[in-house]
Amino acid sequence: MRIRIIDAFTDRPFTGNPAAVCLLDRGARPAEGWPDEAWMRRVAAEMNLSETAFALPRPDGDGSADWGLRWFTPTEEARLCGHATLATAHALRSDGLIAHGWVRFATRSGVLRARPEADGSITLDLPAGLSRPAGPLPGLEAALGRTPTAVLRTEALDKSLVVFPDEHAVRNLVPDLGAVGRLPVRSVTVTAPADGPACGYDFVSRTFCPAVGIPEDPVTGAAHAALAPYWAERLGRPGVTGYQASARGGLVVCRIAGDRVLLSGRAVTVVDGTLHSEPPWIPSGTHRGEPATAPAP
Repeated sequence: MRIRIIDAFTDRPFTGNPAAVCLLDRGARPAEGWPDEAWMRRVAAEMNLSETAFALPRPDGDGSADWGLRWFTPTEEARLCGHATLATAHALRSDGLIAHGWVRFATRSGVLRARPEADGSITLDLPAGLSRPAGPLPGLEAALGRTPTAVLRTEALDKSLVVFPDEHAVRNLVPDLGAVGRLPVRSVTVTAPADGPACGYDFVSRTFCPAVGIPEDPVTGAAHAALAPYWAERLGRPGVTGYQASARGGLVVCRIAGDRVLLSGRAVTVVDGTLHSEPPWIPSGTHRGEPATAPAP
């Protein structure tokens, strides 16, 4: 089985956020569902990237989506992942399976769309993650080692959005990742305004997810689904650009579209290889909301 590692939200290898992508082929088994979930979890643990994406064509679907899409961290299935969706769309475009227009993915977060652009970028259509002011989160300040100016909560993503006064504070943050992993949230995103207009972006961020096997996520599409509404409202305009200031770094162009967020970025394939483990297929109807055929490892 073919498997690729694709760096997303970048146009240069070894930057942005790497995702592993498997485009599944059911071949002559159109009536069957997804591969066994335990197998997908093991592949994701073996790849040991922030997310591994599995995409399944839906010729027999209800017409609402073209592909099914699932994402796995090294330890669990993700509800929403932007960079691995972008990487999957890049793989489909590279294989000539989409050329223009929207491709639709059926996911745990509903139908997501991706569109290749003429300039080589890809636009994602994700649900906006609206954040609301939150009360003190016990242990947060000690875990981060700094006092924020605001703490917000994005319930849909189980995320804390933590605001600092300046870019320097975000870039130089050295959190206690063990303590972050014990906080009662799936992930913590820290953010601050850019140093100035010459930067080429409006805000910076970093995202930490040690509770799900990702100490620091390099560039996080799902986080920008929450960051974009916050910064668009704060700056008073629908279009904003974020830079995720991880060691790899990546630029995300964001635009608010009602209750959706359009994120644009580029991607580049860095590894194209063969996975020498064929997936065990399970009958349709045993996917989401029903027990897997084997326990997770």
